[in-house]
Amino acid sequence: MSIVCGLPLLECVYCLACARWAWKRCLHTAGHDSETWGLATAEEFEPVPRLCRYILSVYEDDLRHPLWEPSGGYGINPDLLVLKKTYEDTKGKAPPYILYLDHDHADIVLAIRGLNLAKESDYALLLDNKLGKMKFDGGYVHNGLLKAALCILDAECELLKQLVEEYPNYTLTFTGHSLGSGVATLLTMLVVQNQDKLGNIERKRVRCYAIAPARCISLNLAVRYADVINSVVLQDDFLPRTATPLEDIFKSLFCLPCLLCLRCMSDTCIPEEKMLKDPRRLYAPGRLYHIVERKPCRMGRYPPVVRTAVPVDGRFEHIVLSCNATSDHAIIWIEREARRALDLMQEKYKTLEIPAKQRMERQETLAREHTEEYKAALQRAVTLSVPHAYNPSQYGTFDALEEGEHSDRSVGESSTGSSQKTKKIESWEEIEHLFDKDESGHIMPKKSHRED
Repeated sequence: MSIVCGLPLLECVYCLACARWAWKRCLHTAGHDSETWGLATAEEFEPVPRLCRYILSVYEDDLRHPLWEPSGGYGINPDLLVLKKTYEDTKGKAPPYILYLDHDHADIVLAIRGLNLAKESDYALLLDNKLGKMKFDGGYVHNGLLKAALCILDAECELLKQLVEEYPNYTLTFTGHSLGSGVATLLTMLVVQNQDKLGNIERKRVRCYAIAPARCISLNLAVRYADVINSVVLQDDFLPRTATPLEDIFKSLFCLPCLLCLRCMSDTCIPEEKMLKDPRRLYAPGRLYHIVERKPCRMGRYPPVVRTAVPVDGRFEHIVLSCNATSDHAIIWIEREARRALDLMQEKYKTLEIPAKQRMERQETLAREHTEEYKAALQRAVTLSVPHAYNPSQYGTFDALEEGEHSDRSVGESSTGSSQKTKKIESWEEIEHLFDKDESGHIMPKKSHRED
């Protein structure tokens, strides 16, 4: 009898718990993800709108007679366009891209376009993956995107080396949107791991800007490469927040809102500690820049604010239930809001009238702050027992863990042994040996790696 009397009480508790969960999820806004982050400066955010326009230019057939250029144009001199590759040139093995020599900003830029909904080859890249299928540099990466990055580097290696050696004071920047952001991320990692292929280019000369990034690398790699890889997210963008594998997202493309809601419910029931300790779980790469331009329970757009950090926990883990979750993924909106945010930053600096000497000192201070924040993120990853995470050595070098010694350990064992260092395991030859070519010339993982 007492059990029967207690059932209504249990039902009330259950209903209250469900109501509390729904209330919290409906009130969770994108601003909560980055509310504790610091504000970005104009100097560090300056390349973002410009690189967005470069990515948009990849969609044009003829840059001398553009059809869809944004206000202010693409900012590209067609005479300095080194090359432009289309789907026919890449044979569907990689998205189209351009290589541009930007003398105004002392930059060599390789920009990769985003997903083309009408191209089966783009879907093939996304679907070529399973959770934990491809290991790379002590972590896990998206297999199809790694293959696309390898194809681009294999095709343009000599040209990039020539440009890097001809312009020793120029930076080498890889950038892309959506699908292209994942390819650009893994292309950057390949270059950093094989600097000798590009004339021993210094790590500090290589950088990547992933616009609306796909979750394509494991957490230990996302933090470790935060000194060279930067991700830009506009407000409620769904892709950096969706832990659902990319291949499943685009299989369910026409029921995406349903998929996002289901994923939102399932992620709420998974403790964050469990998420962090899954070595195969993929994340948005590198340092994060979050553009926030809407406030909860308010209509319209506000002056955008850009926050930045190298988070370990709370790294866009929760989907935002918003009608803008898909529109905030569009490169056109990202370019527009990034330009507005940069204009506001620069206007603020002009108002302050900072002298040139102090501005230079501020840039040096900013570089030191980023370095300290980067080291703190690496240390926090070890503290939180992130699989295969380890602190940098006192000389700032990054040596991969011995694959055979550590890959089969439990999470607890991997965290205690994470400080041990050995030589790098990813030489160019070893990377090439991960793949075979079939009769049609398509790159595919070797059988041993597919079985892993």
